[in-house]
Amino acid sequence: MLKSKPATAETQPLEPKALVSAAELGARQQEISVSEFFTKNRHLLGFDNPRKALLTCVKEAVDNALDACEEAGILPEVVVRLEVASNEKTPPPPSQANRFRVTVIDHGPGIVRQQIPRIFAKLLYGSKFHRLRMSRGQQGIGISAAGMYGQLTTGKPVQITSRTGARTPAHYFEVQIDTKKNEPRILERKQIDWENHRGTQVTLEIEGRYQKGRGSVDEYLEQVAIANPHVKLVYHTPKGEIREYSRTIHELPPQPREIKPHPYGIEFGMLLKMLHDTKSHSLVGFLSSDFSRVSSKLAQEICKAAKISPQMRPRNIHGAPAENLYKTIQSTK
Repeated sequence: MLKSKPATAETQPLEPKALVSAAELGARQQEISVSEFFTKNRHLLGFDNPRKALLTCVKEAVDNALDACEEAGILPEVVVRLEVASNEKTPPPPSQANRFRVTVIDHGPGIVRQQIPRIFAKLLYGSKFHRLRMSRGQQGIGISAAGMYGQLTTGKPVQITSRTGARTPAHYFEVQIDTKKNEPRILERKQIDWENHRGTQVTLEIEGRYQKGRGSVDEYLEQVAIANPHVKLVYHTPKGEIREYSRTIHELPPQPREIKPHPYGIEFGMLLKMLHDTKSHSLVGFLSSDFSRVSSKLAQEICKAAKISPQMRPRNIHGAPAENLYKTIQSTK
């Protein structure tokens, strides 16, 4: 019978050597800015391919122009200019070009000087996110993302000219996004002479592909004119053609009304946040004033069913009582 040899230092299995210590791993952790994230994941913003990217940039700029005019009570008048951007003496035909200059001009209210850099060179910066009403844009990403795409593909800044009235100067900016900080980097700013008495002009230089047909810039602008008969739209095509879509209605559509959330449309975490943020001093007041379709009588019934005092301060409700309140709200008809 063979006897096994006693384990020696040479025959004992070696423990795996740690390549990186926990302290080193911890030191590598760092915050990722939203701009850095979207720089590496630009397909999430509609910049999947050059053709779609060109359409997305035009759409974001046109949406901004229409929203600005309508919110100010001004009948929109928008000019879209699409040009081949080339350093060659003889630029390639639009169908073969891979770089374009997109310019969108509106005759809206304009933008105050201090806000221009943030609006065009800071992601998640806008005025519509916290409103519960319909609008073309909401997150404060669109036009800034278009500028970031231009910055990534051509290195060119966004050029903005804006004026708020005939008696105020026009301000010209060239901005880019500092992707590490998600803050605007101003390359140039100055006052200029501008023929428009008010409004905004934005110019982007991007990599793109121009094609006609379904999903094209041409089709999109035609659909904008059809869906918005109160808009006057002038489109300068890359081929030098001018297409004018005259307005057929000379009054603005009614503005959408801001609504309060419906009790069935919220989740438990949102209810907790609303309880903490409300200006109401009682639970019954919170239910009847912060939600739609909840009367004072129904609010009293909810409080009774949840076994919570109607006069209890909303921000003092948490834990099991808050969960019971949520379940009661969801089961109330």
